[in-house]
Amino acid sequence: MSQSPAAAPAPSPASRRTPSSDKTLLRALAGERLAVPPVWLMRQAGRYLPEYRETRRQAGSFLDLCFNPELACEVTLQPIRRYGFDAAILFSDILVIPHALGQKLWFQEGEGPKLEALAGSGDLGRLDLAPLHERLAPVYETLDRLSSALPGETTLIGFAGAPWTVASYMIEGGSSKDFQAAKTWAYGDPDGFQALIDLLVEATSRYLIRQVEAGAEVLQVFDSWAGVWPEDHFRRWCLRPMTEIVRRVKAVHPDIPIILFPRQAGALYVEVAETAGCQGVSLDTTVPLGWAAQHLQPKVTVQGNLDPILLVAGGPALETGARAILSALGGGPFVFNLGHGIVPQTPPEHVSKLLDIVRSRPS
Repeated sequence: MSQSPAAAPAPSPASRRTPSSDKTLLRALAGERLAVPPVWLMRQAGRYLPEYRETRRQAGSFLDLCFNPELACEVTLQPIRRYGFDAAILFSDILVIPHALGQKLWFQEGEGPKLEALAGSGDLGRLDLAPLHERLAPVYETLDRLSSALPGETTLIGFAGAPWTVASYMIEGGSSKDFQAAKTWAYGDPDGFQALIDLLVEATSRYLIRQVEAGAEVLQVFDSWAGVWPEDHFRRWCLRPMTEIVRRVKAVHPDIPIILFPRQAGALYVEVAETAGCQGVSLDTTVPLGWAAQHLQPKVTVQGNLDPILLVAGGPALETGARAILSALGGGPFVFNLGHGIVPQTPPEHVSKLLDIVRSRPS
């Protein structure tokens, strides 16, 4: 492993903002039931907003946008200015970790992320922890800028991808439908695959710790492809690494609330809620509302889980879906969100309508 991380940037900008006790997201993650729940949306800064598309053109490539603190701060703030969400999530990407470890990364227009794929444990020598913080310094600067620029009542969320999901991109060379290469490596060479997961646990923990020191007030860990594993392998490759990241982050920052998103984990969401040490679990669209209220909400704050396509459809379907979630989960600690990220086809006015529905809910 590399030497210990360098001294963190001073967190003074965050101290100038509203005290934590006044922020609805922090109150919900502390277990408080609020008459009107906090609301933010995954990928709330993105291609559905015309102002984002204009800033994206200024930046050049997507990766250039992620590593330009001025522009990344701007696109993070755009949905806050337009909608007044209760939280802003750092504009970045889960794949900045492999990039910082030395894996070649680029974004192909119309196709998404591409990486120079790892073929097996023999390729792990290509990865290096030593320059992690140096390469991610623009991300920390973005957080520092946001700490000063956000409204006082708005919570700042930092994030990272979970080790399994990031590893899948690193091995597949991009997105995948069946994860054949990644799963074959894990099944056929579990010790070698464990070495990659361990490296990502270390890198991700360091990254998230530094995000808190740069101003993040909540962290979310995205395991977008957790649902592809059978039960025992889910525990080894998803649950254990996320639990270890939570442990390491909280050893340094014990009060930081952490939300885990093991997408499509099904009944295994219960084990995440019971054992991972997180304060919140983010629910995908498939999680039954009544089941979540009964089996998850007594243990942690739940977040979710509107179908993003309902935001595209709008109209009565959107209102019915949103009110069903509020009715089922509003009686306990709850954060309103989507079951996955907002899609580019979403009309911005439908987001305004959703916020009207959530915030007009009677106490």
